[in-house]
Amino acid sequence: MENAHDSYLATCDEASRKRLLAIRDVIEKAVPGTTRTMAYQMPALRKGRIVAYFASFKHHIGIYPPIKSPSELVAELAPYAGPNGNLSFPHKQELPLELIGRVGAALAGQYAR
Repeated sequence: MENAHDSYLATCDEASRKRLLAIRDVIEKAVPGTTRTMAYQMPALRKGRIVAYFASFKHHIGIYPPIKSPSELVAELAPYAGPNGNLSFPHKQELPLELIGRVGAALAGQYAR
């Protein structure tokens, strides 16, 4: 559903669109074989099951669902974790793309079980 991703991205301002594309690219590289889809009205990447959802909001980019393991990665993500464990990356801060790639790989492993 590339067109659905494109349609969503077209609704975002340029800065948010670039951030979302960077997130999509880094997760696709970390989890080869994903396909693009939409779920809960957000861009998502699927490999069997949905690996990750990501969306732009007024003040941040959100990545869902919450990551549960490994514990070292969960601890490293603490500054970005919201009340339900979903990740929130403020627009005013540079995206930690290497960290986000590791999140994608961990989510893929978490949902492969």
